[in-house]
Amino acid sequence: MITAFGWWHIPDAVALEQQLFDIQPWTPAQFWAELAADDRVLVAEVEDGALRGYAALAVGGDEAEVLNIAVAPAWQGHGLGRRLLQALFDAVRHAGGQRVLLEVRPDNQPALALYERSGFRRIGLRRDYYALGVDAVLMECHV
Repeated sequence: MITAFGWWHIPDAVALEQQLFDIQPWTPAQFWAELAADDRVLVAEVEDGALRGYAALAVGGDEAEVLNIAVAPAWQGHGLGRRLLQALFDAVRHAGGQRVLLEVRPDNQPALALYERSGFRRIGLRRDYYALGVDAVLMECHV
């Protein structure tokens, strides 16, 4: 079940970040800051009290940016990323947005495939976007 992300999800989300991301995983302080920001949308999928995944979005005017999507390894490949992304698209539309941007590591083939299947297209490359000089693919989608 996809629901609003709450403060009680932070410990599990931080643990998931550390499991999934070897470069710049989000810290508890970053999750708290996202929850406190007025222009942020965070959703989580929880089943039987366990966090399966979450997604974060910043919305401003007619544009939004996907900040993060994380899916627990046991749930990858089961459509959860697509459902979380759809929840973000719904939030963008509800806010009157039309364009969604995101950055993704070029070696993250599962994420690239998900985004392209969801209507994103590659529009550029951000050099040295991540720590240690790792580039990011810039993508956009019109919702």
